[in-house]
Amino acid sequence: MGIELGRIGIWQLEGVLTPELAREVEELGYGAIWIGGSPAGDLVKAEELLDATKTIKVATGIVNIWKDDAATVAESSKRIEAKHPGRFLLGVGAGHREHTAEFKKPYAALVEYLDALDAAGVPVEGRALAALGPKVIKLAGDRTAGAHPYLMTPEHTRQAREILGEGPLLAPEQKVVLETDPAKAREIGRGTVKFYLGLVNYTNSLRKLGFTDEDLAGEGSDKLVDALAVHGDAETVARGVTAHIEAGADHVNIQVLNQDPLPVYRALAAVLL
Repeated sequence: MGIELGRIGIWQLEGVLTPELAREVEELGYGAIWIGGSPAGDLVKAEELLDATKTIKVATGIVNIWKDDAATVAESSKRIEAKHPGRFLLGVGAGHREHTAEFKKPYAALVEYLDALDAAGVPVEGRALAALGPKVIKLAGDRTAGAHPYLMTPEHTRQAREILGEGPLLAPEQKVVLETDPAKAREIGRGTVKFYLGLVNYTNSLRKLGFTDEDLAGEGSDKLVDALAVHGDAETVARGVTAHIEAGADHVNIQVLNQDPLPVYRALAAVLL
């Protein structure tokens, strides 16, 4: 697998991540910080977080191949690796067709991008691939350290492990809400989940996991929201996270949807780490 990420990490949008948060997350014992969204190919945010910490790993989740060319990203990655050896994982992916005018034959584009990273000297073990469908999951296992699925369930994790086999990294993201009132928790979870219900790559994958058109309609059914944004007390949320480990994940990155994520990371650290 190359870089050792530990069992549990965090996933947050770039704007939420500060050096102060990174230092506390490291002190709590989390193994990695995933920079969510589409961080810029100059990887300045990753460098900032690594500069502020000592041992925690930093990964991108993910650099968008349509937004940043491979040559630029490769040079940025090599710059960071030289400065912080063994602490950075370059996550790349094809993003969403709804947001990308150039989105044509994404599989071929991913292969071409990985070829360019090879040519530029970015090692296989230093990169990962956003992957939902079987073909791209296999590509992730063949051409990178492994797969980084997003917005998926433990059942998807089980299926992904079957495709990858033993060895390649499997590092799914899991949304969580620390809230014991189901109505409040679902309101928070639905606020994020509903965005993805307009993106065909996610809805297609969720249908394959057994969710119906009714589940995916509007802002999503309670069943869907409960599965994609695990909620409850710390112990209940922790069980939802470790379900991915039990299904074959090597590492789970937790995206906290509560307004202030740090108290949640503290509470979960006490039961997960």
